[in-house]
Amino acid sequence: MTLCEFRLQGKNYRLTSGMPLTSKVYAPGAPNSKIARFSTGQASPDYDYMLQLVSTEKVQIRHNALEASRVAANKKLTPIGETAYFLRVKVYPHVILRENKMIATAGADRLQEGMRKAWGKPIGLAARVMPGSVILELYVKKENLERAKEAMKSASTKLPMPTHIVIEPLQKNEQQMAAAI
Repeated sequence: MTLCEFRLQGKNYRLTSGMPLTSKVYAPGAPNSKIARFSTGQASPDYDYMLQLVSTEKVQIRHNALEASRVAANKKLTPIGETAYFLRVKVYPHVILRENKMIATAGADRLQEGMRKAWGKPIGLAARVMPGSVILELYVKKENLERAKEAMKSASTKLPMPTHIVIEPLQKNEQQMAAAI
């Protein structure tokens, strides 16, 4: 594995270190977020369960990993219909990731070390999450609960840390019950 291949991996940006750079004023050329939609499905007050994908570690999640988990969950949920669920991405990737690229050409006979604590060019965005942070939130009806669990499990495989799924039954208050009658 060459130096260039090692530096461009996503695992290098998983752990948090130092103050995050969030202002695009100081990092011109920072890319836009790859998350296409932060909410999919149909928002409705008559869902029975809320499922949450919760982080168990303090990490940074890159924007392409968030989009991949959203797409994976949405793909598992499309057979039940667009109006039978509501999926929402709860974190926003606002931390700008930088990389000081090194020269790794074929003629190099030794590795370049470069300058210590170099600034680097912006290469992507990430969201910093703490243990207990909700990453994805999914609302479904009772008959689609098993499909929703599969969708959240599929979404968790795209994320760089262990997660767990919290399932909460939604309480329907008396005003909604009276309005339904």
